[in-house]
Amino acid sequence: MTLVGAAAAAGASYVSARTTILAGVQDPAMVQLRDQVTAYLPQMTLPPDQQQLDNLAGNLKGVTTAVYRQMHSRSGLATAKLPGELRTQVAGGDTIQFQRVVTDGTPELLIGMPVLQTGGDGRRQHTGVEVYQLVSLAEQQASIEQLAVRAWQMAALALPIAVVLALVAARQVLRPVRALSVAARKLGHGQLDVRLPAKGSDELAQLVTTFNSTAAELERTVGSLRAMEADARRFVADVSHELRTPLAAMNAVTDVLDEDAGQLPADTAIAARLVSAETHRLTRLVQDLVEISRFDAGRAELRTEEADVAEVVAGSLAARGWSGTDGIETDLPPGITAGLDARRLDLVVANLVGNALRHGAAPVGIRLTADEEAVSLAVTDHGPGIPEDVLPHVFDRFTKADTARARSEGSGLGLSIARENARLHGGDIEAANTGTGARFTLRLPRVAPETR
Repeated sequence: MTLVGAAAAAGASYVSARTTILAGVQDPAMVQLRDQVTAYLPQMTLPPDQQQLDNLAGNLKGVTTAVYRQMHSRSGLATAKLPGELRTQVAGGDTIQFQRVVTDGTPELLIGMPVLQTGGDGRRQHTGVEVYQLVSLAEQQASIEQLAVRAWQMAALALPIAVVLALVAARQVLRPVRALSVAARKLGHGQLDVRLPAKGSDELAQLVTTFNSTAAELERTVGSLRAMEADARRFVADVSHELRTPLAAMNAVTDVLDEDAGQLPADTAIAARLVSAETHRLTRLVQDLVEISRFDAGRAELRTEEADVAEVVAGSLAARGWSGTDGIETDLPPGITAGLDARRLDLVVANLVGNALRHGAAPVGIRLTADEEAVSLAVTDHGPGIPEDVLPHVFDRFTKADTARARSEGSGLGLSIARENARLHGGDIEAANTGTGARFTLRLPRVAPETR
């Protein structure tokens, strides 16, 4: 802004001085020409002849030409060099006209004046005589050029001042803005106790005050939510642990009822089997909640050892009666080893395969592959797939593909627990639709996290 202001001031000064310099030449020249013509006019007879035109041009100072219709004075300017527009204005008007021209690179002022006389009615009339005078503007042009150089020099001197002022102003503005940006980034990364000192009473100070108030309120709200979340997790964990003992007793009773169900009356047998099924379902839910509470509390332990991944997966399938099932196709090449927690991998395999069997359709393919960095286990079914609106949230807790069902065999925690176990290993699970079903891909590093 300072530079633009300096340039504008220099330009305005240049234009004003240029106009003043030129006006100081053309106004006196026009007045002088008018006075000389007026003084010589009584000596002329109209219409003039060639001699009178020569005398008129000779008595006027400077390079002057007198014109009457087709005649012109033999001295002065050639009429061919007179601009046609200027001649038209002089011939048809009653005022002095002027025009700036450039001849051989030199600026000149060309003045044209109609010669008027007073008639018998007192009105001034055009005599048909025109006088043209050429005035050099070389000195004035030199002055104007020198003035332009000085104007540019002033602008050049103003440049460093403008830069210094701009840097000072920018620093005063950008420093608090930069500090505010850094504080906002820290706040976004979870550092809720960040605050900024508010200095002054301008808009930036008001913005800093607003930021501090927002950060304080956000810290208070997040603190309350964290406390509530901690209480809720502790409540779930406590309830889950408290339910394990009575559920163990109930499972023992329901096992006895299942064994003796054939000896019970029909209605009693149905009720016994229903109680047994619901007890086992509640047991699985409590186990899942206990596992989730361990992850939330950061108490989940990873006990890794070098193991053959194919053997662990095959053992998990066999333990649940899925080995050799017609609906399951396996591709488990032996010799692929990795540092892993076999118990947790067993839970992951059980969740992925069980989910494919319950919600997909046969055949369910299990394929193990590996590279130098990681091993991958893909579980693919041929069912309806995962709805597109559910796919981004399939690993969220309590997510179910059919939300209209109030009850189902699963708790909605299995896939969440499976991903937590994969991430505990330093890996992850991805879900996708194949067009003919769903595919869950488990990827685990071959080197255990704690031994990398």
